[in-house]
Amino acid sequence: MFLDEFHTLAGGRVRISAEQASRFAKGVAGDYNPIHNPDARRFCVPGDLLFALVLARFGLSQTMSFRFLSMVGDGTPLCFQEHDDGRIRVCDDAGKCYLEVERSGEVTRDEAVVEAFTRCYVAFSGKNFPHYLKPLLEEKGVMFNPRRPLVIYDSMGFSLERLDGLAPALELARSSLAVSGKRGDALLEFRIQASGEPIGTGSKKLVVSGLCDYDPAAMDEIVTEFYRLKAAYETEA
Repeated sequence: MFLDEFHTLAGGRVRISAEQASRFAKGVAGDYNPIHNPDARRFCVPGDLLFALVLARFGLSQTMSFRFLSMVGDGTPLCFQEHDDGRIRVCDDAGKCYLEVERSGEVTRDEAVVEAFTRCYVAFSGKNFPHYLKPLLEEKGVMFNPRRPLVIYDSMGFSLERLDGLAPALELARSSLAVSGKRGDALLEFRIQASGEPIGTGSKKLVVSGLCDYDPAAMDEIVTEFYRLKAAYETEA
């Protein structure tokens, strides 16, 4: 299973180290958000890794929605469990819930299908910045604090017409940003295809905190640093 190197099982709990989380973010998702760096002051496990682990454990359903309720820290013991109300929850031993999942429709546990969909979505999702967010921020004349950039994964969901797509592809359909004070809610809507045919739709919501006036020079520096980190990682890999 391609996720084995990104988590550890012990005593019925899943643990994700900062190093494992960072390698997943960069190597699988292409996500260089500094919040996923092992030495980040506010380090958190990528939501897309939790998403991937849910699909690996419970299968891919036709309709699924994911709500990210809190940030997972380095090595937090996690329990992935389906509850009596039909919802899947990812919680720690103290009962704190980090992710809640609702699902309906048919389910496939075909490993090839699940992995293909997982990789496809995560690759799309990892392009939050600069690909999708920068144009939205520029359009609204706002940006995150360049000294403390904070973009949080709020929720995502999708609906599939069928579950046999071995080579799915996701593409951005629409994007929008609603600004309220120092907070921005970004909505990314996407189409899902397989073999050139539409098989579903979905959306992802991000929260951008600490908004300030858009500064082209500061944004250019952030984008330059993103591509520097990307090139450095790919060179090492």
